[in-house]
Amino acid sequence: METLLNAITDTELQAWEQWLGDWFFVLSFAFLAFELIRYAVQKRLGGKLLGDTLTNFLTLAFYLGIGVVVYGAFYVSSFYFVYQFAIFDIQNTLLTVLVCIVLADLIYYWEHRFLHRVGIGWATHTVHHSSPHFNISVAYRFGPMDDFWPILFHLPLVLLGFDPLVVFFSSMMVQLYQTILHTEVIGKLPRPIEFLMNTPSHHRVHHGSNPQYIDKNYAGIFILWDRLFGTFAEEEETVVYGITQPVKSNNPFRVFFHGLTRLGRQMREANGWGERLALMIMPPGWEPASGDQEPRSNSSPTANSAQR
Repeated sequence: METLLNAITDTELQAWEQWLGDWFFVLSFAFLAFELIRYAVQKRLGGKLLGDTLTNFLTLAFYLGIGVVVYGAFYVSSFYFVYQFAIFDIQNTLLTVLVCIVLADLIYYWEHRFLHRVGIGWATHTVHHSSPHFNISVAYRFGPMDDFWPILFHLPLVLLGFDPLVVFFSSMMVQLYQTILHTEVIGKLPRPIEFLMNTPSHHRVHHGSNPQYIDKNYAGIFILWDRLFGTFAEEEETVVYGITQPVKSNNPFRVFFHGLTRLGRQMREANGWGERLALMIMPPGWEPASGDQEPRSNSSPTANSAQR
């Protein structure tokens, strides 16, 4: 217990973050090599899959470039500005870091659900779901605004009193855990793990365009959030990956911007600013003529094809 209460310095936290981030990326590449060999043995390795894999890492490069240029300063300045008004003075210890990771995971659930159920959120998150394949490289497939929404959703943790570095580290840990879920190599795990934790099986469901899988399993680390909030689905039927209106291209620019392009086209064709606003805040697939329809954000066949 004493170890949990020992103080952690900012330097130590930054060192952990750097070490984990660097080595995890290296191990991800090693695991991807294993997956590609497995594809080859299964005679599934082809030009389209390799092109999709390359596109995933190119979208990562675009995402990081935008993040550094556009969001970096906003991220740091907003967190440290809000930190001045923190409600509590929460000290940096191993215990508070662990608590922050759990809270960051709960916040990730709601952020992730927002990205699926709000038009402007889906316009960027659709990039991640647009791959028709499922391997660890898909974890690095990002959209142009994917660095923006986490800032807004994690500000309450800073306001609560967690050090901005702890919040950043906690959100990174959720993302690293998410990365390892993107694989077909690992089947279902023992039932207690499947009940409590998010697993590759649960996350395969999340990437499915099968009707019963759409908008399910938003969790980051703990699948308990989905069980509690009614968004859980078990992997039963074979998963069909991707979105129901496929991009049908490995052009990284087209993949990276396709969601915003589709939303922009819909907004140009909309009748007035009321409809334009609705397209941004209503669930993806919303149409003025059938606004009472409840569309699905992960590219339901019933949703408006222009959105997908």
